Amino acid sequence: MEKNEIGATKKEPNYRGVKAMPFVISNCFSPLISDLFVLKRNETFEKLGTIGTSSNLLVYLTTVFRMKSITATNVVNIFNGTCNFGSLLGAFVSDTYIGRYKTIGIASISSFLGMLVLTLSAAFSKLHPPKCQSENCVGPSPGQLIFLYSGFVLLIIGASGIRPCNLAFGADQFDPNTDSGRRGTNSFFNWYYFTFTFAMMISLTGIVYVQSNVDWAIGLGIPTFLMFLSCTFFFIGTRLYVKVLPEGSPLTSIVQTLVVAFKKRKLGLPEHPWDSLFNHIPSDSINSKLAYTDQLKFLNKAAILTPEDDIASDGSPANPRKLCSLQQVEEVKCVIRVIPIWLAGIIYYIVLIQMQNYVVFQAMQSNRKLGNSNFKIPAATYQIFTMITLSIWIPIYDRIIVPFLRKITGKEEGITILQRVGIGILFGIITMIISALVEKHRRVLAETGHTLGLVERKGAISSMSGNWLIPQLVMAGLSEGFAIIGQVEFFYKQFPENMRSFGGSFLFCGFAMSNYLSSFLVSIVHKTTRVGETSNWLAEDLNKARLEYFYYLVAGLEVVNLGYFVVCAKWYKYKRNEGNTMDVAMGKIDLKKTCNLD
Repeated sequence: MEKNEIGATKKEPNYRGVKAMPFVISNCFSPLISDLFVLKRNETFEKLGTIGTSSNLLVYLTTVFRMKSITATNVVNIFNGTCNFGSLLGAFVSDTYIGRYKTIGIASISSFLGMLVLTLSAAFSKLHPPKCQSENCVGPSPGQLIFLYSGFVLLIIGASGIRPCNLAFGADQFDPNTDSGRRGTNSFFNWYYFTFTFAMMISLTGIVYVQSNVDWAIGLGIPTFLMFLSCTFFFIGTRLYVKVLPEGSPLTSIVQTLVVAFKKRKLGLPEHPWDSLFNHIPSDSINSKLAYTDQLKFLNKAAILTPEDDIASDGSPANPRKLCSLQQVEEVKCVIRVIPIWLAGIIYYIVLIQMQNYVVFQAMQSNRKLGNSNFKIPAATYQIFTMITLSIWIPIYDRIIVPFLRKITGKEEGITILQRVGIGILFGIITMIISALVEKHRRVLAETGHTLGLVERKGAISSMSGNWLIPQLVMAGLSEGFAIIGQVEFFYKQFPENMRSFGGSFLFCGFAMSNYLSSFLVSIVHKTTRVGETSNWLAEDLNKARLEYFYYLVAGLEVVNLGYFVVCAKWYKYKRNEGNTMDVAMGKIDLKKTCNLD
């Protein structure tokens, strides 16, 4: 039990920690994962259905549905972008109305139905275009596209609910008031990503192989069945979960604070704001009391108590539209401070999107034979090297590197979260440079006659081994291991407790914006660049294109983005709880030197 400042008692939930993990990580392949990870089954099976399938979705759209590569790329980017952007709506519904548990349950069912529609689109010949007759290829009919896109809509609804809530729901199972609980939370972010990566490896090998070389209906039916298991396992664990109930719309509090601060903009701030400004925390609030910060001081005016402001009997403002608490102000500051870091993530994600899209096209026009055999590695399967890198790197980082760095820096995470993200962005730049060099080598071999046949509707297959793609994919895995996991932890920890679903949605909204931005960038480059009289940097036949120039362009954007990120990280101040407020007031802590990149 915990008492707040007015003596009211707040009931602590029965934290199950790792005991509840099996049913949240169950979305991640429960038969293969130990008890610690059962909590993530829902999201991993969801990702096997959406992200796992989208890894091969380009091949499905260009071969089965006969779309052009540029059209298929834009469809996949828009689909992924909408999945991610929808997470903001899912977070709003969760934090405001029904809570994370119900949101995940509804979304899981929707994901299952969406995968079922995709499976049917491949299983029945009338639901997709017929096979090409010589050079005459018939595209999809309007009815076939409507059926296909209805499956996408259901998958979008599922992703919108699962992605922002599942991470926060899993972390909710750990007690933040104990050392073991806090360390469990820190490791949870690493192992959460590890289990997802492990499931993706299975998707990119077994499932992608079945889809590309055996039968698309069977290949899509496997993740559909796994998504069905996901729903089952998730609901079985219902009685074990800590379920944080919604407190109403956190966006309302943000808007009220901004409006009140604007109305009181002409008032002067007191000399010691942490002693003078109005503050009140409801007895049933799930949010920890935040320490005062000296950034964004204009917002503090929302907490200035004037003679016109009335206080209710329970200590709360009688009119929230005229007076806000200092706690509300600090919560709004938490959200605003995150936005510049989030914007840097949008540019960074372009690297990962290119590794999902154009690496597939590179592989399709490379030598994919395994040794001297006739077995060809499916083009989308090469992305497994990113997953293998993550699967090896995450345990090493969590169990060896973090404890070692902890002894040197004295920080519980080894290095700060933003340092970790910054290293990931740097590795993203290196990924693009390596990708450009490899693509130039592949194209030169094709141009000089070192080819192994033709790819339908594209061009000659370069004699360059597909293994040349491995270095860029390994570097992309290291980049993701630093930047993405760092951002997952950053958004969860820096948002107030009642907005943690929104924190999760920020990551996916960044991906959404990046997907749209990437699609826009691809379209602009496709229309404005020229190679000869008929081709451009992103031509259908990569042998006639200059894909390496596009990679260099992205690398240049990332260099600028890294500089911007460093500036933002230097300015950023991490969220701190009230426990240290007295040290701040007594001058023991310099607010101007609070935990940045140093």
